[in-house]
Amino acid sequence: MKRNAKVSTAVIRRLPRYYRQLSELQEAGVVRISSSALGKSIGLTASQIRQDLCCFGGFGQQGYGYKVDGLKEEIGEILGISRGHTLIVLGTGNLGRAIIRNFRFSANGFRLLAAFDTDPAVVGTEVAGVPVRHADGLEDFLAAHRVDVGLLTVPIAAAQRMGDRLMEAGVKGIWNFTNYELTCTRQDVVVESVHFSDSLLTLSYLISQREDMEEHQ
Repeated sequence: MKRNAKVSTAVIRRLPRYYRQLSELQEAGVVRISSSALGKSIGLTASQIRQDLCCFGGFGQQGYGYKVDGLKEEIGEILGISRGHTLIVLGTGNLGRAIIRNFRFSANGFRLLAAFDTDPAVVGTEVAGVPVRHADGLEDFLAAHRVDVGLLTVPIAAAQRMGDRLMEAGVKGIWNFTNYELTCTRQDVVVESVHFSDSLLTLSYLISQREDMEEHQ
């Protein structure tokens, strides 16, 4: 599939939603689906879905719709799921352990290699089969293994320092859960920050708007 080099960030951020929904449809035994039905299932218009997919060459047939397994595979290729990306976790506190134990890394195309911490109580142990190493050995590990992404769940005070270490060692991406806005010192590194408060405040806004509407009815 030919990719448009000028695909917007908004389109890119919708692709995982498509992939997730198509995975659920495939598991449910759905063979094909129209853009209208797919859009309705995730709260988007059929036109929006067709426009998004046209950024990558377009799919489906007029009057037939999309083959669920084929479209899922194509979107998976766009997202790089088959490229064998690797990942490490920095920080094995409550959040780090929860992510290691519950997130389906392999289903999203990532292999979790190791976790790092400085707490003597956890260094040398395993979390869900993932070995926990001392953070002092981070650079040596990165030199010996290809690591594409570093997942940060360290305390805020250590976030920039650990992020810098990942960047300097050649890690391509940082998945940042620290609630700290990292300063990216390298143009060849991508930082994706997850702020739980942003999602909660968005929900707060939507609830407030609905309550205001109900009060004025």
